[in-house]
Amino acid sequence: MTQQTSPRMPRGRPREFDTDAAIERAMGVFWSCGYHGTSLPDLLEATNLSRGSLYAAFGDKHGLFLRALDRYIDDALARLDSELGPRDNALTGVRTCLAGYVDRTSGVAGKRGCLVVATAMELAAHDIEVEQRIRRFFKTMETRLTGALARAQAAGQLADGVEPASVARLLLCLVEGMRVVGKTDPDRAASQAVVKTLIDRFAK
Repeated sequence: MTQQTSPRMPRGRPREFDTDAAIERAMGVFWSCGYHGTSLPDLLEATNLSRGSLYAAFGDKHGLFLRALDRYIDDALARLDSELGPRDNALTGVRTCLAGYVDRTSGVAGKRGCLVVATAMELAAHDIEVEQRIRRFFKTMETRLTGALARAQAAGQLADGVEPASVARLLLCLVEGMRVVGKTDPDRAASQAVVKTLIDRFAK
């Protein structure tokens, strides 16, 4: 007589929530309140998770924050690639990128600011995991801007003597500075004027 065995049940309870959605909601809270200004109850309310579920999925508040920061950075780089990405006129891509920063540093969006910049000011000096992520993000931005400007130079769109890497560094400092200024003075016309002045200096 053959002994029947019951099917083996998987260990533990499966997750019953959307991890991506939880990260997205947590990102919104961290973005609005900062890392230290966000409490665990804030995160539990925003994500609709129990304390146990949050710890099981993300480790702790810091682990969830890193996932949220990674999401924000991934979104920012995807947007940058879309703005700069392969197109016939490389300088148009750079203009599109800068116009996007004007939008994001004006009005209500400007008041909200940038999660990366806020995190750099709050945590980067004493949190190595955060510092590494932000340094890598800025370096990637600079590299991609350099590539776009090099294509513009090859197409004869830059003024004589312009060095793509130096201009890319300048643009990085400009747009991140616009993020800071936009927190208190989100003036679209002023930002547009600054961007136009700079582009007129290095473009033919």
